[in-house]
Amino acid sequence: MQTTNAPRTPPIASPQIDRPLLGAVLMLGFCATAPLIDVGSKLATRSLPVAEITVARFVVQGVLMVALALVLRIRLRLTPRELVLTIARAALSLIATIGFVGAMVRMPIADALAIAQIEPFVLMFLGWALLGESVGPRRILASIVGFGGALLVVQPGLASHGIAAILPLITAVAFAGYMLVTRQLRSLAPVAQQATTAIAAVILGLPFLWLLPESLGGGATWPQGVAWVHLGGMGLAATLSHIFLTYALRLAPSALIAPLGYLELASATVLGWLVFGDFPAPMVWAGIALIVGSGLYLIHREQLAHRRPQVPVTSSTL
Repeated sequence: MQTTNAPRTPPIASPQIDRPLLGAVLMLGFCATAPLIDVGSKLATRSLPVAEITVARFVVQGVLMVALALVLRIRLRLTPRELVLTIARAALSLIATIGFVGAMVRMPIADALAIAQIEPFVLMFLGWALLGESVGPRRILASIVGFGGALLVVQPGLASHGIAAILPLITAVAFAGYMLVTRQLRSLAPVAQQATTAIAAVILGLPFLWLLPESLGGGATWPQGVAWVHLGGMGLAATLSHIFLTYALRLAPSALIAPLGYLELASATVLGWLVFGDFPAPMVWAGIALIVGSGLYLIHREQLAHRRPQVPVTSSTL
């Protein structure tokens, strides 16, 4: 008779190890499509308020993801715990999106995205503060360097765009919280996560169309002409990029996937230059280099830590 405590292989371990190439290709798909969300959003801000653009993004994403869930017969009914987490996830996603779209009204896409790239450092801090995760001196130093790089990017923005240059920092904090909540929603399939979060975001976001003053991006205007294309393209890009990212993380180790995420900066820079004529200044490039370098170092330390599962990880080993 077999014992019940025999070690078993988790069902998702095999695809994570056996299909790293496909996972990397899907991550490249995310890096190519995610900046299209930003391009569509920035084009839409020429005629539509920020809050309306944000809600429209989740409307399109919700329609597409719910349809996909129904076709695949994926469960969308939530338990009470899943409902609370989904509402929190939607609220954080709304904040992150409004902050980023608001920033792009006044600054280049690449600059805003570079500032938002401090999200891994914020996530590390929140993991330490809220979940008690171990944080060593090298990771703290890398975070300080990365944040210094963000300040280099923010400084020219503050001089020319004012307080709006701080908005990507708000996006980074909100998205880090979004990632923490997502970790707790593993009981939901990825498609169900995206579908239910989009529905909750629309419900939470609609009141802000009228509650927010126009100076802060509130209000609602019926889209005209090409604005429909901008909104539809933005929602489609959001749907595709999140599908790419979700399945990339399921098919390949995060240590392989995470460094590829910085290629989104390259895509955003190229698209910002081609569509809007924006190109980062030398000071911004210096900040980007610090952010990317310190972020890659953090990923390297995480990879080393996970290669030694038998040895307890303490602050001195990081």
